[in-house]
Amino acid sequence: MGGWQTVDMNESVWLVATALVMAGALGFVAGWVVRSRRTTAGGESTALQAQLDMAQRQYEELRTKQEAENKILQALAPVSERLTDMQRTVTELEKQRNEQHGQISQQLRAALESDELLRGTAEQLASALRSNSVRGVWGEVQLRRVVEAAGLIERVDFDVQSQISSDAGVGKPDMVIHLPGGKNIAVDAKVPFTAYLEASKIPFTATGEEAARRESLLKQHVVAVRSHIDALGKKSYWDGLAASPELVICFIPSEALISTAIEADPALMDYAFSKKVALASPVTLWSVLKTVAFSWQQDVLTEDAAKLFDVGKELLGRLGAMAKHIDTLGRSITSTVKGYNAFVGSLESRVFPSARKLTELGNAADFPDELEGIDSMPRELSAPELTDKAELDDTKKA
Repeated sequence: MGGWQTVDMNESVWLVATALVMAGALGFVAGWVVRSRRTTAGGESTALQAQLDMAQRQYEELRTKQEAENKILQALAPVSERLTDMQRTVTELEKQRNEQHGQISQQLRAALESDELLRGTAEQLASALRSNSVRGVWGEVQLRRVVEAAGLIERVDFDVQSQISSDAGVGKPDMVIHLPGGKNIAVDAKVPFTAYLEASKIPFTATGEEAARRESLLKQHVVAVRSHIDALGKKSYWDGLAASPELVICFIPSEALISTAIEADPALMDYAFSKKVALASPVTLWSVLKTVAFSWQQDVLTEDAAKLFDVGKELLGRLGAMAKHIDTLGRSITSTVKGYNAFVGSLESRVFPSARKLTELGNAADFPDELEGIDSMPRELSAPELTDKAELDDTKKA
């Protein structure tokens, strides 16, 4: 509150009471003096009166000052309450701040511990990947994951560790992808890692010797990638595969390994193409294999459609043969009906009259008056699937 000082209410009351007591005592002394010296000289009485007046004025001034101070205290009472509330709020905020500070400190400690654990794990992984054998296994595992993620099936859509013989010798790529139509393509996983790992430890903002060392390590990384390209190009896997495009896929299981090498040597991709080697990251290889999987699906649909066409053709042929048999059966039934009707006509017109003459001679016999013939005939074939096929078969035989 600037220059203000807080005055206790009890202290103010004590001051007022003290002033009143002093005033009362002063009045008593003054009355005693007046009574005891009524007979004194006029000059002494006047001086004493002046002193009394001065004391009275001082008392009045003290009382006025005290009343003013009381009014100020009364006016400052709400401010004091507000200050008390503010002090309480500040205390509560300080308490919350301490609690939050403790929570943040605990979270920071946990983050540091996790960071240390992650850093230790990363260092262990980096140390393990310095081994050529471990890097090879890691590349093969990543390759299998990408292939399976694309939806290809082992021993159906791809084979691993297949042996390939060509003019360049005997080779064993990590994987051979089978394409529709009996085509194949070889994939080999390579992990140029050591120089890149050392270079990644130096920040991009490094200057001087550190920057020069980083640039040198990146050049070594490019040399390692180029050596893998040269090695794969010389193996000529496509010559030992049936119906294979003239290329081999070099799978590098990290986007950063490829992008860093190309950034350091922009001509690296053209160099790989000249050696018939396609550099493929996990994303690139996945997109290619996803296309292969889709092609297999379309190939299966085409094969099923061809089978369905053959089955339909076979069914139509059998329907034609059945139509022929039905036609023969119908003709046979028609011939039988005609023979039956001729037999009934002959029996009624020729046999029964002679037989009736015998009955007139005394030979009793019952003969039906009339035999019914068969009026219905077999229904002729009308479906074009049957008649056309039967006519086609007859035409072929003719």
